[in-house]
Amino acid sequence: MGGVPSTPRNTGSDEISVAEYLIATFVGEKSFPLASDFWNKLLELPLSSRWPSERVHQACELFAQSNGYTRHLAKLLIHLSWCLQELLQASDAQSSIYKKAVNATYISSVFLKHLIENGKSDSLEELHLSLDESEPVPHGFVMDQDIQNFVMHSVLSFIGSTKVSPNSYVLHQELLNFMLVTMSTQLRSVPSSGPRYANPFIDAAMAQEKSLVCLAVRRLLLNYISRHGTPPNAKPYLYSDGDSAGILERVGSAAATFVLLPLNYLVKSSGDGSKSPLAECSLHVLLILTNYHKAVMSDESMTDKSDDSATSESKVHVFSSGNTFSKALGNARDVEFDRSDVEGNAYPGPDVRIPFASLFDTLGMNLADEGAVLLLYSLLQGNSDFKEYVLVRTDLDTMLMPILETLYNASRRTSSNQIYMMLIVLLILSQDSSFNSSVHKMILPNVPWYKEHLLHQTSLGSLMVIILIRTVQHNLSKLRDVYLQTTCLATLANMAPHAHHLSAYASQRLVSLFYMLSRKYNKLSDLTGEKLQSIKISMSEEDNGVSEDLAAELQIFTDFLRLVLDILNAILTYALPRNPEIVYAVMHRQEVFQPFKNHPRFHELVENIYTVLDFFNSRMDSERSDREWSVQKVLQFIINNCRSWRGEGMKMFTQLHFSYEQESHPEEFFIPYVWQLAFSRSGFSFNPDAINLFPAPHQVEKQTEDGRGEEVDVKEKVQELSEQRIVFDP
Repeated sequence: MGGVPSTPRNTGSDEISVAEYLIATFVGEKSFPLASDFWNKLLELPLSSRWPSERVHQACELFAQSNGYTRHLAKLLIHLSWCLQELLQASDAQSSIYKKAVNATYISSVFLKHLIENGKSDSLEELHLSLDESEPVPHGFVMDQDIQNFVMHSVLSFIGSTKVSPNSYVLHQELLNFMLVTMSTQLRSVPSSGPRYANPFIDAAMAQEKSLVCLAVRRLLLNYISRHGTPPNAKPYLYSDGDSAGILERVGSAAATFVLLPLNYLVKSSGDGSKSPLAECSLHVLLILTNYHKAVMSDESMTDKSDDSATSESKVHVFSSGNTFSKALGNARDVEFDRSDVEGNAYPGPDVRIPFASLFDTLGMNLADEGAVLLLYSLLQGNSDFKEYVLVRTDLDTMLMPILETLYNASRRTSSNQIYMMLIVLLILSQDSSFNSSVHKMILPNVPWYKEHLLHQTSLGSLMVIILIRTVQHNLSKLRDVYLQTTCLATLANMAPHAHHLSAYASQRLVSLFYMLSRKYNKLSDLTGEKLQSIKISMSEEDNGVSEDLAAELQIFTDFLRLVLDILNAILTYALPRNPEIVYAVMHRQEVFQPFKNHPRFHELVENIYTVLDFFNSRMDSERSDREWSVQKVLQFIINNCRSWRGEGMKMFTQLHFSYEQESHPEEFFIPYVWQLAFSRSGFSFNPDAINLFPAPHQVEKQTEDGRGEEVDVKEKVQELSEQRIVFDP
């Protein structure tokens, strides 16, 4: 053990046999020590070396059997770390060290992924991330930390400290792919499973020092902002024409820069395309890291002293440990502005400095992608500096128009996850009064993608109202999701007091929404009454259960209807002179409010609407005589009389304000969601039978083909989002 295998002479046509021999030796039963020259030979294989994919599968199977004895995975990871450390000190990125680092990264990814996918134990003992005690080590080498900590420190150091250039692009891409593989241990875990499942590499990443974490987060964000294309010198390595089989057979699709291996080993060849795979992969690695929460167990002893024979009982608590990457993202600062200059208090320790302007523009251009929406949500929710930056931008349409267009097209191609995240983003923004004022002052010349009505010279605020109401109406007829409904109405309620020159179409849609909800409310009210009569007659338990369901649904629509009345009241109470179109819409459809004038739940709010109606109707009656009232004449009459409106007789209600609040275990929703994005966008694939984190891709596709996918998705979403709360702030 420790000798160097003799290899075939490397003379052109023998190159494939050399590669095959070295890989076969690597997966064989003979163990080579760290200092053996075998590792240099293995890692110095040409980057264009090829091997049939079915042979790769065979090699992985053999490796799984021998690794427990040889510990070759652990040794390969150590060599990977050494290569990266050398590169950080070297100036020539095209040196043999660079090639060795790329090969070490790639080969590690292939065999590590196979072991993770096929692991039998929750603790993933099959990885054998340690050296045998009798293992000879090179002189001066001291392994004073876990191998996973050693390799993650080296990988994050290289990513964080090295700029992406044409010469370093391939290694950066492979290291990000390697990160996805190491973190894929999460796919084997069940949501809310506590600390049962092992995630050794991602736990090791969380244990790195703050300065290194900040460097890595900064580089991942800069990769996403810069959106580097694949350089010409990297394409022969990352992509192949598919004519020749090989050990490193590459994917011919720009969607996936992983190798194409048997059974979709690392990539899906059918993934969506990406012009910047490095940016996509950087985003997904960042999202996985920032949303990770390690479940930690703690024992609390409890002693029963009720009698002399006291017994001790242990109570187990599960809680999430801190996430250094999430904190680094939340503390990111703008390179153009140092808050310490204004407040006189410098931030202690290292932080992430990035160009907020470039990040804002990049997000605005890519919000049709779910990953961009999730990053925007993370920044708005967790980074107060970036949220403040967004709110003071004068070009909010850069960010809002892609969101509104996606919501407009939601019924055709948008996932329910994406709808939720976009609506939450709008709710978070609407919590700021300056935002609500700004969106009504920004005028859009036209909105070409809105087909139902010609929107010309419409304010951005009016467009938001139109799209939110449209989303509510679509939800009422198709999805019937209470959480989605509440989010839309909460956002409208936040915006209402700040409405400014709401367009005629937006005003009409708001009154139509009230009418639509009132019809549903009346229908449910009648059904509930009939069912109560039926119960009195039959005394059936089944009827009683149905009645309870109807009563619950009636209560929901009662709340929705009241909330829409609150929205109308807020506009009429605080912004009537600035919104003659809403007065016109209310006058035009005033009959829809009549049935609720004496309703115990609504009469106070409806009284205010009738106070407004009485004011304008009485003045119109006094001027009506024999003149004909056209739409324009009525509107001009309203505008003229708005000047004399003083709000006399209006009852003042508490101004509604809703805020979004993330509960204690958001990872139960976000971790599965982020990994599904990685599957769909970065091309990463995993054995479906090994996935416990969320429904396997082939199961989701089958549901979609059967026409049942949408219903299942919505029901699951209500449950998943149950801990994300919308809070009324009195």
